[in-house]
Amino acid sequence: MSQATIEIEVASCCNIVIYGRFHNYPMFRGRMMGNQEEQSLKEAKRVEKSAAEEAERLAREQERKKAYWAREQAMEEARKEKEAKRVEKSAAEEAERLAREQARREAYLAREKATAEAQEARKRKAEKPSPE
Repeated sequence: MSQATIEIEVASCCNIVIYGRFHNYPMFRGRMMGNQEEQSLKEAKRVEKSAAEEAERLAREQERKKAYWAREQAMEEARKEKEAKRVEKSAAEEAERLAREQARREAYLAREKATAEAQEARKRKAEKPSPE
């Protein structure tokens, strides 16, 4: 594009004619802004946008942390419940195991006693002279 084409294309209601050429100066509240004012306005908008994005980022981060801690707390509660059930089940199984062991011991002692009595009876019978 040539200089003349650019000058005509950028002509708008904000442009003014200086020495017969169009110049593109943005307007701010009815007056022309200089390059420094334009830059400071852009910088202010950029800072404002950055601050808004930072606030949104912080809000998202806070929500993420809140969700994380809620999940952690739920997992901890589930772990505690599971542990309590395990302890309860273990206690019940231990009581059953002790009862079975006691019954086994008693049955063994009863068999041993019966065996000893039977052996004693055979011994007495063998010692007695038979009436012949």
